[in-house]
Amino acid sequence: MTDTATRSGTHDEKRESGVTDDRETELLASVPDGLFIAGRWRASSSGKTLKVYDPSNGQVVKEIADAGPEDGRAALDAAVEAFPAWAATPARERAEILRRAFDLLQERKEDFALLMTIEMGKPLAEARGEVAYGGEFLRWFSEETARVQGRYGANPEGTGRMIVSQHPVGPCFLITPWNFPLAMATRKIAPALAAGCTVVIKPAELTPLTTLAFARLLEEAGVPAGVVNVFTTSTSGAVSEPIIRDPRLRKLSFTGSTPVGQKLLEQAAQGVLRTSMELGGNAPFVVFEDADLDKAVDGAMLAKFRNIGQACTAANRFIVQRSVADEFARRVTERVQALKIGRGTEEGVAIGPLIDDRAVAKATQLVDDAVARGAELRTGGRAVDGPGTFYEPTVVTDVRPGSEILREEIFGPVLAIVPFDTEDDAVRIANDTEYGLVSYVFTESLARGQRMIERLETGMMGLNVGVVSNAAAPFGGWKMSGLGREGGAEGIHEYLQTKYTLTPNPF
Repeated sequence: MTDTATRSGTHDEKRESGVTDDRETELLASVPDGLFIAGRWRASSSGKTLKVYDPSNGQVVKEIADAGPEDGRAALDAAVEAFPAWAATPARERAEILRRAFDLLQERKEDFALLMTIEMGKPLAEARGEVAYGGEFLRWFSEETARVQGRYGANPEGTGRMIVSQHPVGPCFLITPWNFPLAMATRKIAPALAAGCTVVIKPAELTPLTTLAFARLLEEAGVPAGVVNVFTTSTSGAVSEPIIRDPRLRKLSFTGSTPVGQKLLEQAAQGVLRTSMELGGNAPFVVFEDADLDKAVDGAMLAKFRNIGQACTAANRFIVQRSVADEFARRVTERVQALKIGRGTEEGVAIGPLIDDRAVAKATQLVDDAVARGAELRTGGRAVDGPGTFYEPTVVTDVRPGSEILREEIFGPVLAIVPFDTEDDAVRIANDTEYGLVSYVFTESLARGQRMIERLETGMMGLNVGVVSNAAAPFGGWKMSGLGREGGAEGIHEYLQTKYTLTPNPF
């Protein structure tokens, strides 16, 4: 096992001090600390605040408004009032506002990247990547805004003309997770605004600052008052449920865990809301014996350790053909041992902190269970002494059936390897989960790759690549990984509803 102090270098001293430089202090001071409702920044109705922490050192970085149910209702009131005018706004005008937002984001990309690193912990290089990815949703949907189409034609009987048109679904409630605080906001807000909908958005309590900063950017880009409303809260259920059950709400979009998604779907059923649910994952990463192992290892490092493993698309189970399993494990362990742990702002850091103590406890428990059942710990496997919520990047091999790590979403920097013998075995193991978000397959056989496209039960697949997300592609899963799609040509249709009109034959 590589010594943790060696991997961390001098970062422990900086973590213990809890210091932030002048740029961080200035940036944090520029972030609004209120609720954004009807085009105004305001305190919560109760005057309560919540604290936002830097997970790399446990320091409070800002206190912001803590909304109650009255604030949630006010946000929905604003979205409902603004909807008719925004829906009637010409598509080109909506498109230009989204494009201005994209341009502003590019101008401030370093600020947004640093802000995400402070509040979420991801390395600064990855935060810059998220700014680029999140910005693409603004650019993509600015282009899609003017492409919403219907159709016109004679009915088969020739007795009339059919007009099929698309209309914005109405006020939307968007709930985003903590792990990609910018991209999850842009992925929901951009198509909603492009379609002509107004929104209320609730960012995660753990990482709300990026969304608050983005709301201010949208305001500067020209989004009218009430079109985008933001509230932050420590009592999510109490504030969200009345919004979901309000008959004026017409759409709910949620990214998060499957159990929470199921509860929200129950609440949404009362109003028969349109729903988009991007839920949990348990992604298989299948390596066949004919794979290019250099490509497979590169793909594994991206699929597992991007965002410190805290992604629903992160590879969870590495299913490797037995004849190459040892060599794959040797190569990937060597790469993992070279990863540098530390605060994400530090040069060369690849593994920042996990989001909180619960995430560290979960990673520890899953690895301990796997080892107790007979898995071999190749490297890592320990929490790093604080301050901060760090966990060593870890490789475990020969993970046995029944291990919890094969059933639960890890959401941490732990790479678990399971050997297999035949293609049928690989498919069986890969599909042995209630989830179906994404899969990864490495093989040099075109025919086998095509078979995997047909046989693996996931809404997305990376064939010889370790990252699949793209604003121009439909993101979403099968089975208990969710409903609907975000991004791509499909994304805007989640915020549109279809109307069919029959007119008499004009001849």
